Amino acid sequence: MTAMPSAARRLRVSVISPSAAAFSGTATSVVAPAHDGELGILYGHAPMVVLLGEGLLRIRTDEGPHRFRVARGFLQVLDNTVAVLAEEIEPAADS
Repeated sequence: MTAMPSAARRLRVSVISPSAAAFSGTATSVVAPAHDGELGILYGHAPMVVLLGEGLLRIRTDEGPHRFRVARGFLQVLDNTVAVLAEEIEPAADS
């Protein structure tokens, strides 16, 4: 079995609110605030839909991290694509 090149092992990620798209691109990982705790997503994750809680959405890309405060919404994982649909999304302050 041949390993996939690391460049191919990326998630496609979209972060969308009712008023705008906050992020669209590729990522190596996503950590999201699910309603019952944090959820980590890597390439090859099983398909799922979860209810989001309020908290910090962290997206790690080759260019660096992206962080957003999100509240009330859903997250879907399907075929290495992550869609975050939230009522409220705003960039998080750097820590």
